[in-house]
Amino acid sequence: MVKWVTEYAVLTDARIAYRQYGAGPPLLLLHGNSGSKSMFSRYQTDYFPMFHTVAVDSRGHGETESRDDAYSIGQYADDVIALCRVKGFARAYVIGYSDGGNIALHLAKKAPELFPKLAAISPNYLVSGTTEGALRLFQAAARLLAFLGRLGFPTRKAGMRINLMLTDIGLTADDLRSIRTSLRILYAENDLIQEEHILEIGRLIPDASVRKIHRCSHMSIIDKPETVADITQFLMEKGA
Repeated sequence: MVKWVTEYAVLTDARIAYRQYGAGPPLLLLHGNSGSKSMFSRYQTDYFPMFHTVAVDSRGHGETESRDDAYSIGQYADDVIALCRVKGFARAYVIGYSDGGNIALHLAKKAPELFPKLAAISPNYLVSGTTEGALRLFQAAARLLAFLGRLGFPTRKAGMRINLMLTDIGLTADDLRSIRTSLRILYAENDLIQEEHILEIGRLIPDASVRKIHRCSHMSIIDKPETVADITQFLMEKGA
């Protein structure tokens, strides 16, 4: 049993929490909305032991400490880049799930020289790419949190997190076309993101490839053996 230790990268306006494991090329693990670094325990110990894995808590999540008026995917990406500087990483691979996949898209745009290969699981760059049922659920959650906040309940952070899923991530189609690093995009047969939207992202990014993982959902794709095997092959292939 691994005894996990949380470490912190001290930035100007935040203390970014992370935990690291193993030796080898750096591999950053980025969780989804309202998740945390703890979701990647098996990724660190079992699935990717050949890498120096660093599982990160985004602002407003897990043990990261910050004071913010709003969260944004672009800010999350900037934090990851700053963490790499603190750690002295000249290059790092990335696996991002859900909002972590959206962060991966920003990283590919902002710092391609730092991130030669990124795997994005179920990303979306536009709110309109979300399925209608999921979008209604997020909107209802946002209304409920706002109502509870007016009653005095401490819902501010949760509301800011939900708002991320109701806001475009800040990249345009032209931004995606300009990306010049390698991306592997995976999505679930029963995903919260529309299939056509995922395929559009794959068409827009020049060096992107896409695969559907069958018999899983947005929530279960992360631990499917096919997902892990696909990402392992992608990261271990020569060429980057």
